[in-house]
Amino acid sequence: MYTDEFKRIGRRLFAEGLVGGNFGNMSVRSGDGFCITRTGAYLDDPGEPVFVPLDGPVPKNASSEYRVHREVYQKTRHNAIVHAHPAHAVALSIITGEIIPRDSEGVILCPVIPVVHGVPGSDELAMNISDSLSLSKLAIASGHGTFAAGKSLDEAYLFTSLGEHACRVLILIQQQN
Repeated sequence: MYTDEFKRIGRRLFAEGLVGGNFGNMSVRSGDGFCITRTGAYLDDPGEPVFVPLDGPVPKNASSEYRVHREVYQKTRHNAIVHAHPAHAVALSIITGEIIPRDSEGVILCPVIPVVHGVPGSDELAMNISDSLSLSKLAIASGHGTFAAGKSLDEAYLFTSLGEHACRVLILIQQQN
């Protein structure tokens, strides 16, 4: 279930340099839970996703960020999540508390990108990301990576790409000053 969709989006993430190695994960809401990539999966060939219920025990082979995904699905109406590690977004998240895009797409689609804190895989990060994604489609965990959500994996991918593009533009502007 969802294997082809996960592979298609994972390949886009790799091609655009938004993930590397086995960094990142994806999920799609399904019934009374969600399907998420396996822990340690390479997103360009993620294999069969794991079903995680919204309540109850979590399979041991589910991604270590299942807490974030679970909390987002419990608090919002989003149907898909992409967690990536785009370098420019991660770099800016270390030095600022929020990112204000200056490129036209960023200004229109995501005028403020919140930066939140929490240890990867922690309940704190899950709460902070889910609070941000209840108001937006994109948030960045400081020093860790982006979490984008939407009605589909395609939409979550687009917001991941948009966030990295906005951060690249900001870094280029800063280099000119």
